[in-house]
Amino acid sequence: MTPRRPAPAAPRPVSILGVPLDLGAGRRGTDMGPSAVRIAGLHAHLERLGIPWEDLGDLEIPAVETLKVKDPRAKYLPEIVRACRQTRRLVRKSLDDGRTPIVLGGDHSAAVGTISGVADHYRARGETIGLLWVDAHGDMNTPGSSPSGNVHGMPLSCVLGIGPRELTRLGGFSPKVRPGRTVLLGIRDIDGEERAIIAASGVRAFTMSEIDEKGMRTVMEEVIPLLTASTAGFHVSFDVDGIDPDYAPGVGTAVQGGLTYREAHLLAEMCARSGRVTSMEFMEVNPVLDVSNRTGALAMELILSMLGKRIL
Repeated sequence: MTPRRPAPAAPRPVSILGVPLDLGAGRRGTDMGPSAVRIAGLHAHLERLGIPWEDLGDLEIPAVETLKVKDPRAKYLPEIVRACRQTRRLVRKSLDDGRTPIVLGGDHSAAVGTISGVADHYRARGETIGLLWVDAHGDMNTPGSSPSGNVHGMPLSCVLGIGPRELTRLGGFSPKVRPGRTVLLGIRDIDGEERAIIAASGVRAFTMSEIDEKGMRTVMEEVIPLLTASTAGFHVSFDVDGIDPDYAPGVGTAVQGGLTYREAHLLAEMCARSGRVTSMEFMEVNPVLDVSNRTGALAMELILSMLGKRIL
């Protein structure tokens, strides 16, 4: 008699939050990113996969035209901090309620709020998290090193405890993640002073050159054990400019030579197979620069792969 396969576990419900923030970026348009991912059919595809979902809508973010820059080294910092506080609270509540948070950006500065909320939830249980940061850029500048003063180039350093106190101490604790449980993947465009910050941080960084040499499968076989050792699981912070602009043209800071369509999906699929993804965010979709919403649709597809969608 053939043994019966155990019934698959019921899918964990998800909670979608839009953070239409573009104050941290140098170009307008990422405020429309959450709508682009939803319009690509996110809700309908979640239902087809049998994943229960709720959509919390979008945060209210002030328009840049109504604001003044107070510190050119960290532009619009007070408003970004306010958005991150709201994001932290809602992400923490989603996890407390037993849901997997999916944050749609918006520029990458909002990740400080997302990661603060995730880390806060697990910290209350005496646990820590790993962090997978997919990006063309290092995002480890500080107000002192940034050539532009755009805060979307600083969030990874902030969650590691380096940067403006208003962000590093968000939620009342710092750092949010340990460098030894943080992976920066896909980088190919790093600022001069930022290179030294990354080298001294203890973060494991995979450049595109290393990914080319090893292949994505080998890289992820190294990444996942690093992220999951002695942690509750790991958060995925995915800047779509980590993908090559041939596949994701709708980003504000495109850099040639990025992840291919299949490499990005393999990354997401291997994360899903690990069973250790606590939460995720897809950032920097810019419909103003996109072609027929290709980038919004790709972000939506990657969310599904990260949630376990398979070909067979």
